[in-house]
Amino acid sequence: MKTGFIGLGAMGLSMARNLHRSGQLVGVWNRSLEKTTAWVAESGCSAAQNPAELASSVEVLVLCVSADADVLSLIDALLPGARPGLIVIDCSTVSATTARDAAARLSSKGAAFLDCPVSGGVEGARDATLAIMCGGDADAFARARPVLEAMGKTITHMGPSGFGQSTKATNQILCAGVIQAVAEAMAFAKAEGLPLDKVIDTLGKGAGSSWYFIHRAPFMAREHFPAGFKVRLHEKDLGICHDMALKHGVQLPVVETTRAQYQGLMQAGYGDDDISTLFRLKDALFTAGAHTPVTKI
Repeated sequence: MKTGFIGLGAMGLSMARNLHRSGQLVGVWNRSLEKTTAWVAESGCSAAQNPAELASSVEVLVLCVSADADVLSLIDALLPGARPGLIVIDCSTVSATTARDAAARLSSKGAAFLDCPVSGGVEGARDATLAIMCGGDADAFARARPVLEAMGKTITHMGPSGFGQSTKATNQILCAGVIQAVAEAMAFAKAEGLPLDKVIDTLGKGAGSSWYFIHRAPFMAREHFPAGFKVRLHEKDLGICHDMALKHGVQLPVVETTRAQYQGLMQAGYGDDDISTLFRLKDALFTAGAHTPVTKI
């Protein structure tokens, strides 16, 4: 299918590459001209002047941006180029309410909207092994499947508009709990003087293992946290989880604790680190300075 892509960030660039390899990507648009120019030089794809131009020239348009306001702004910008039959696939992580709003705006033009957030990190985006959870019209999902299959391995239609984002919110709560446990365990192992490489190799094959333990415990062992999933982005996502939970009249302890810790890390200058930098706080519990604020190294 003739596909366009908007959002050539850490995740989006790899997803666009996989669409290009599948022979489906024909054009892109990105707010940063520098990224657009680099991608066009690499791929030979065309660059649209604006989102509406790109929407008018493709059958499927994939979005991968950072926040709710970004998604709705792009929907409004591409609407003049939307037409009946166009499918917009949004791989961003936003609220279920935003997804339903975007779907309603596009339906006025006879276009379909699928909220298709992804999980699997930069590795999954690179290797086209992402888990993709989809909300929206079932027929549009079936038509868009070849595009989704070029980017991910596990692709599931969860239900109507918003259900993809509700599933992603569930995933983000899981991620918060797991990264808390991994960081705490690794700080404990370090304090016990254990050989951390051996800990990772052995426990990575045990009952307590997880994707985050296998892929992010090595960051903690090296105390080096290159961006995979940035602290500030997970904090934003947990804010969405917070708001959704409040609609049910509850607050979730894992969400609230992790948000507060992330906010402290962001204030200390670690907002662009991978979320495994949470290890800094756990490690501090075992040092004499455990009760002093975390400061930028």
